[in-house]
Amino acid sequence: MGSLVVVGVDGSSMSFTAVEAAATAAARRGAALRVVHAEVPIKPRLMVPDPASRTLVHEAAAHALVVAPEVVVTRAVVTGDVVHVLEAESQAADLIVVGSRGMGRITGLLLGSTPVSLAARSHCPVMTVREKHRTSADAGPVVLGVDGSPDSDEAVNVAFAEAAQRRADLLAVHAWQPDKASPGTAPESAELLLAQAIAGRTEAYPDITVRRDLVGGKAREVLLEASKAAQLLIVGARGRSGIAGLLLGSVSQAVMAHAHCPVVTVRRTT
Repeated sequence: MGSLVVVGVDGSSMSFTAVEAAATAAARRGAALRVVHAEVPIKPRLMVPDPASRTLVHEAAAHALVVAPEVVVTRAVVTGDVVHVLEAESQAADLIVVGSRGMGRITGLLLGSTPVSLAARSHCPVMTVREKHRTSADAGPVVLGVDGSPDSDEAVNVAFAEAAQRRADLLAVHAWQPDKASPGTAPESAELLLAQAIAGRTEAYPDITVRRDLVGGKAREVLLEASKAAQLLIVGARGRSGIAGLLLGSVSQAVMAHAHCPVVTVRRTT
């Protein structure tokens, strides 16, 4: 993948979990890490940035180096709305990492709406983590949610690359709604969709063990269940049933908030 991972920090304990995940991701990629805090200007411009913000990013960068001493870490305090700041950062990044929500202790906080808005606008994949996540865990597969949407197709490429970096198995999951007439049988169209989603990628990643899983049920519940044994869950930002005008698909929002592992949300930008 690329040469830069960006992590947004706000001083909450969850954002320091994001720093750990970002540092680990940068080390896997051989990438640099940029620690960014967005400071909303509530004081006269001569008074910003707040000295506390500089301390915050310094501590976050130091924490990153404890996790991954080999990674080159830079830091920045940027004045502006947090979503706009991180969206701009995403133009040069290969991955943005944020906590799923902040604690609100520092100006420029990462609230729950921030990851949703960012994932809907980012120019690169967005990883969201919660404090309870095992961000450096290397057990379990990389799980990919497949639904045939353009964003889901883009997520396939990211999933294969992540599995290769982690030397993990890849589990491609497609949720389908059971037919009342034959509740135990997956429709042929669902099997075809899942097969087509990963077709052609396995040749580029011959060392990755790929498994396919068709599961009857709602996508949200199916993916949340799969996340229990996963080290990472990857989904498209919006699925095939996305509602016009909705910032992010409902399934994506659900797994970002409730998954048992870190989640990478992918949006097609071309």
